[in-house]
Amino acid sequence: MHAAGRQASLAVPADGLHTWILRVPAADEPGPTSLPPELDEAEADRAGSFVRPLDRQRYVAAHLALRRLLARYTGIPPGRIRLGRSGGPRGKPLLLDAPVPLHFSLSHSHGLIAIAVAGRPVGVDVQALPSPERVEACLPALHPAEREELAGLPTAERLVEFGRLWTRKEAFLKGLGTGLARPPAADYLGRRATPEGPEGWIVRDLPTHPGYAAATALRTPGSRT
Repeated sequence: MHAAGRQASLAVPADGLHTWILRVPAADEPGPTSLPPELDEAEADRAGSFVRPLDRQRYVAAHLALRRLLARYTGIPPGRIRLGRSGGPRGKPLLLDAPVPLHFSLSHSHGLIAIAVAGRPVGVDVQALPSPERVEACLPALHPAEREELAGLPTAERLVEFGRLWTRKEAFLKGLGTGLARPPAADYLGRRATPEGPEGWIVRDLPTHPGYAAATALRTPGSRT
């Protein structure tokens, strides 16, 4: 049973999804010196494991933003929201004892936070655009058709296109709940992919800040994939 709280101020979308892109305070801006009480024990332990204060600050900001947003959908105070994972500690994050059917996904990278909320399984990913070295290192993990598409692009365009492609893959794999345990080469998400993406999913690029790429994946109604 969920804890009593305020009335929800946001409704879970009946069709489609809600997305937010948020900025973490810059490194030279003051951050909290102690962990906010809204975080649960697992989040506090994870936050305490970071060596660099900036990494800790970004993690805390992302999870605090998620809790405060979920509170607006559920009416449950942020500190009383219970989060878990399906299938074990590395499984898909989920909201326990939710008063309404609600799926969410969280991503953060180099100072940006992306959150997606939907009534069906959903994934979101945001990434700072990669270096040429990272692109070269990751190319062998891609679908053969994706590698072919990237190979013919100028370097600057290749970095942008790879960033978009990789966030589409991450969002899709988060939506599935497998993460990178499912080989990235298993699914084609390149330039010729339809907006529907792999069977049973709608995968789309998400507008975001310059120097970043972002994407969402939403399971289609009635699909079990």
